[in-house]
Amino acid sequence: MIKALIFDVFGTVVDWRTSVIEECISLEKHTGISGDWEKLTDMWRQNYMPSMDKVRNGKRKWVNLDTLHKESLINILKELNITGLTDENIDHLNKSWHRLKPWSDVVEGLNLLKSKYSISTLSNGGIDLLSNMAKKQNLPWDNIFSAETFLHYKPDPETYLGAAKILKLLPEEVMLVAAHNQDLLAAKKYGLKTAFVLRSNEYGPNQDFDLEADEKIDVSASNFIELFDKLNSYNI
Repeated sequence: MIKALIFDVFGTVVDWRTSVIEECISLEKHTGISGDWEKLTDMWRQNYMPSMDKVRNGKRKWVNLDTLHKESLINILKELNITGLTDENIDHLNKSWHRLKPWSDVVEGLNLLKSKYSISTLSNGGIDLLSNMAKKQNLPWDNIFSAETFLHYKPDPETYLGAAKILKLLPEEVMLVAAHNQDLLAAKKYGLKTAFVLRSNEYGPNQDFDLEADEKIDVSASNFIELFDKLNSYNI
């Protein structure tokens, strides 16, 4: 029996791409400094895994995602020749990841799922980032588990197994919910149950991957509300 659900956050719970682009446009209105904000946002996300891999592979000591995000942002601003932003502007933009907006089904879906299961984050975002996001967007987490909790980034086993250990549950009593097959298959490798939730526009209108669950995934749903219905009907 599943006793707890743990959730990937970026892309699964929140629409990072639309949110960051909107933050960039807002900053342009405030500063008068323009840029190709869609390209910046996409490049920023493309730096996400490579920057964490340097930590995961031992090429640099542990730093949280805010630090990695800011380093990437500064480099991308230079690459795109976007100049004139103050340090305060850059810090504000970097913290846009603390303010990401949820997909339309999320708050209702999480509250439904919370009525039956413990619900927690399991994100590469930092504890402060996830806490700020939860407060701003009314995300009703029971627990916030972060890469920062374990000093390891997903897909290191310490993250998935660490969450189960803190919950005092066996891995098979915990289900990871994510929109990304790679994340889910890693969790499954370490004994967790898995649920794929479709976010077909996470990377924009031309997304051509993570459009369906890998055959090894336990449950697949189009949103969190359908996930609740499926888990109920399966009596999981």
